[in-house]
Amino acid sequence: MKYRNSDYIIPISIFLNLCIINGVLLILTPETYLNVFNIAYYNISWLFIAFILNYYTTDRKELFFTRFHKIIQILFVYFLSYFALFAIRDESIPSISYQYVVFAILSICLIWYRVLFFWVRGKFRVIGRNSVKVVVLGRDRNLKKIRKVFDNPTFGYFYSGYFSDNESKSPTYLGQIKDSFGYILNYDIDIIYCVASNFSEDELKNFVDFADNNLIRFKVILDDMDVFNRAMSVETYNTTPVLNLRNVPLDTEYGRIIKRAFDIIFSGLVILLILSWLTPILYILIKIDSPGDFYFKQMRHGYKRQTFWCYKYRSMTVNKESDSQMAKKGDMRVTRIGKFIRKTSIDELPQFINVFKGDMSIVGPRPHMVVHTTDFEKSVDKYLVRHFVKPGITGLAQIMGYRGEIIKPSDIKNRTRLDIFYVERWSMGLDIHILFYTIYNVIKGEEKAY
Repeated sequence: MKYRNSDYIIPISIFLNLCIINGVLLILTPETYLNVFNIAYYNISWLFIAFILNYYTTDRKELFFTRFHKIIQILFVYFLSYFALFAIRDESIPSISYQYVVFAILSICLIWYRVLFFWVRGKFRVIGRNSVKVVVLGRDRNLKKIRKVFDNPTFGYFYSGYFSDNESKSPTYLGQIKDSFGYILNYDIDIIYCVASNFSEDELKNFVDFADNNLIRFKVILDDMDVFNRAMSVETYNTTPVLNLRNVPLDTEYGRIIKRAFDIIFSGLVILLILSWLTPILYILIKIDSPGDFYFKQMRHGYKRQTFWCYKYRSMTVNKESDSQMAKKGDMRVTRIGKFIRKTSIDELPQFINVFKGDMSIVGPRPHMVVHTTDFEKSVDKYLVRHFVKPGITGLAQIMGYRGEIIKPSDIKNRTRLDIFYVERWSMGLDIHILFYTIYNVIKGEEKAY
């Protein structure tokens, strides 16, 4: 393969990461670092974890924010490995809190290095380094979409143009298909993209043979169909490629394990540190304020449309419309203490019990009443896609302003759109981002929290 100046990217990145790890630990915690076994452990464990998580990749379209979950994943696992050393060696730690600070500084340095890495790589590609020359055989609507990737200089593609037997006055039109072979060899093309719908099986085979015999990478652009989406992936059954149109990151074993582990730890801490003392106080206030049960529980739809009891602190008077009508601005059903706990979202805290039980997750699409799910699945396109994952206490739609009452059809459509985006693009980095802005919005106060 004739990629330019790419052979040293991964070795240099590994070397600099190890320099950061060893440098930070040597400066900040020499008493635990200056040991042959410990030094070997810190370095080998990082390399092993990075290999298992496929941390060092050369995906040309990879950017810092599109793969932010990678740094979160490796730092989380390395955190466990880092502190496991003290148990393995049975060594006394001078100060466990200080070690937390050390690891936090180490994490910040590694994150900033990754930011700098993508910035330098982008600049490197803009001047023509680590780049590839590409041409396209054939043309359809998908070519315009792919051109958006080719035209981004940080990805390092040099798009030469396209060949087609249908002549065009486009400045990127290079000629007929028969002229492409000489052009590709003369201009040292690295990758050939072929629009499959424009050619017969025999023609495609000839293209593949030509590319293989000249050490040129060959890629096929699938037929232009409206069913394609950004969440699709290709699976192989023996030698037959099969297109999976709904790829859900949380279908992977790793995704389920890390998200469930985070849910159990986080919800357990909330139950022990907050609900344990807050619940008795609210019990007295809610009971004094109005008659009725302390907890409000409601049947809602969750993962794979299964029903479960969703818990809240009761914030309304007992009423017959609670299972069919959402709270509205100035709703007379809301009690005095209810106004406060709804405004601060305290009424949602018992759902951490749902999370601990496994009915919900901390982050995910908000669960709706059964009657609303029945309605929306008929009126909103792809509404049920949001049920491919567990519902959450907070979600992407909520931090984007789509929470509470649904006033107009666009509210539920936009909420569904953001929920589907979350389902298709889940990562621990996205979960942390949503959690941060949820806390920020609670402190700031939300207009629709009523």
